[in-house]
Amino acid sequence: MPTASMVSTRTMELWRRRGLMITIAAVTIGLPSLFLGIRLVLHAAAPHSYGPAGGSDVFTALVAGVLYVFGFIVAAALGCTAGSVDLTEGMFRHLVVTGRSRLALYIARIPAGLAIITSMMAVGYAIVCVVCCLAAPTSVSYNGVNVPAGLSKTALVSWAAAHPKEVVCNFNLNLDPTRFPGLNVQCGPTQSFKLPPGQPVPPAPTAAQIRAAAVVVAAQNYVGYKEIFLSPPIPLMVDAGLWLLLEAAIGFIVGLGLGSLLGQRTIAIMVMVVLEVILTPILARASIPHLINAQRGVVGIATANLEPNGLSHVFGGGGGPSGRSELLHESVPVAILVIIGWLVVWTALGAWRMVTRDA
Repeated sequence: MPTASMVSTRTMELWRRRGLMITIAAVTIGLPSLFLGIRLVLHAAAPHSYGPAGGSDVFTALVAGVLYVFGFIVAAALGCTAGSVDLTEGMFRHLVVTGRSRLALYIARIPAGLAIITSMMAVGYAIVCVVCCLAAPTSVSYNGVNVPAGLSKTALVSWAAAHPKEVVCNFNLNLDPTRFPGLNVQCGPTQSFKLPPGQPVPPAPTAAQIRAAAVVVAAQNYVGYKEIFLSPPIPLMVDAGLWLLLEAAIGFIVGLGLGSLLGQRTIAIMVMVVLEVILTPILARASIPHLINAQRGVVGIATANLEPNGLSHVFGGGGGPSGRSELLHESVPVAILVIIGWLVVWTALGAWRMVTRDA
């Protein structure tokens, strides 16, 4: 096993690669900071034209759309560099003649690289969490209607009774036709609310009928309303942070093994980028007959199936249940086994190649 001095030496060697460190910091810290900074400036300059910089929607978009993918890519680049730097710079022979264990030299790179990538990911993620909480909107937009946030079911029903037309015209409806026959609410200047084709226009409902319908509709929609948050919940932020760190760790360890196996980093980085950006999204959505089990063996699909509830889908195409339905399903135990398998196999391959490589 590597000593603490070996790990610290590997850490310093990676830190001194200024171009790589600047790139990782720019992606993991600078990119979300720039995006949030622009939103803060635009909202401060024109609050009626540009929405708040933070909130739950911005949080889920940054986590699933930016930090997840780009965090994996920069972690893989760091891993590919750590696995091949000694060979490409001609230092491998000097390490061998010192008599130190090649296996220990390889294993020392794992905690060294993880310390760098996880610390930068943590800083960038902390910035996203702070801004999304402090700059969250003050009201919830539910089906295009601004509703006060955090209302109980009774309070939402009372609010709906005071705003009946907005609720009936915009909320999802499931009204009993025997109780509300032919409800005809004028929602706009030229369009009435949901009348079947060919049905004669019934008399305009009274204010009491519209208010009664709004109360029923609000009660039906409370489950969907309470799942909308102004700022991301603390449990979701904790789960998403651990999930991002897991993805970064996978990218680094697999990249480390691939870089060591190939002996150079350019092709290794290209392979990791293609895997994350092209192959994984395609295999996650396409169901190939007789190859479904092989598709489930892709580590990106396994990690996507461990995505915390409340985030938009990592490969786009909508969030929530509709987005998840497009993802190739994989049970949690199987996903965990796939991830462990990738980490063990690529660590073994990288260590084997370093131990058997000619000096």
